[in-house]
Amino acid sequence: MTNRFFRKALMPSLALALAATGSIAAKAEVGVTDSTIIFGQAAALEGPAGALGSGMRLGLLAAFAEANANGGVGGRQLELKSYDDGYEPEVSIKHTQTLINQDQVFALIGAVGTPTSSATQPIATEAGVPFVGPFTGAGFLRAPELTNVVNVRGTYGQETEAWIKHLTEDLGYDRIAILYQDDSFGRVGLDGVNKALEKRGLKLVAEGNYKRNTTAVKSALLDIRKAEPQAVVMVGAYKPIAEFIKLARKVKMDSTFVNISFVGSDALAKELGPDGEGVVITQVVPFPWDNSIPLVQQYQAALKAHDASAAPGFVSLEGYMVGRLTIMALEKVQGEVTREAFLQAIAQTGTFDLGGATLTFGQGDNQGMDDIFLTVIQADGTFKAVHRLGGSS
Repeated sequence: MTNRFFRKALMPSLALALAATGSIAAKAEVGVTDSTIIFGQAAALEGPAGALGSGMRLGLLAAFAEANANGGVGGRQLELKSYDDGYEPEVSIKHTQTLINQDQVFALIGAVGTPTSSATQPIATEAGVPFVGPFTGAGFLRAPELTNVVNVRGTYGQETEAWIKHLTEDLGYDRIAILYQDDSFGRVGLDGVNKALEKRGLKLVAEGNYKRNTTAVKSALLDIRKAEPQAVVMVGAYKPIAEFIKLARKVKMDSTFVNISFVGSDALAKELGPDGEGVVITQVVPFPWDNSIPLVQQYQAALKAHDASAAPGFVSLEGYMVGRLTIMALEKVQGEVTREAFLQAIAQTGTFDLGGATLTFGQGDNQGMDDIFLTVIQADGTFKAVHRLGGSS
């Protein structure tokens, strides 16, 4: 009788205790444990765009390792789980779903490319997963309603406007052609160039394109060469762009070649070798070798500590900046670390000073930087930062 009484008396208390335990468990955010916060990356790690995903990953890992060595964020170590999507949307969708549903990451970070981001961002948005620092300047990711998306870099529209401004004003060119990747990425660039030219009463003298993840550019070269352009602006990844420029040099095509930041500057210079001299690339991050910038000093130290054999570069600096922003935002979260609190920390903080580069966010503004920088490849494969084309730095 007594045992039955105690069992009955205990049952409500036990039920309440279990409910409370369940409530506590329910509050724990996906991807966050007492000791870790897990991030996921689906990006090109191999193939014609492999240096881009690898560079972003390197920069992210350097930033995370730097934070982890100093105790992490709130005592939690930051981890990165990366999958190679080969710069193919269908593969990126598969890996993104794995990261969200199976690996249960806190946020997606460092995606690479417009066509892949176009395929995966809606998945992240639907799942309420932060989509942080994609390596693309596509305008659709800047839509104000995309409150789960956090962009660091400027847009392709800002880069293409800078191209045409400098080509027409600095060099006095009016015969401009374009080579672009035949997909959503390339067409965004094409649209930006057309708008910039239209503002100045100009039109493209020729255009050519190539298929993504190929280096089939000969046909495009023949079409563009016929127009005798003073400059060829280029929207693509480093391997096909390098192939085009090398072939153009062989046939004595004397044009100025101007590239978008996505090309992968360091990889392009390496692919081109001596053919790279004079090739122009717009950048969306500071010069990675300018030690007068505190951010660059910190980046170089973090990179060396993480991988002593790694050389500084534009892509890994961008990855590092994405990582630093993520860490700073996590540090500003009050109370439980949740996806919502993380995103609110970015929107409500507004300005993040990385030390020589300032990221500013606000209501309906999910893009941190607007700066566009000009660089030119030198004869030895290094880069020179310039303020105008055809003039001194």
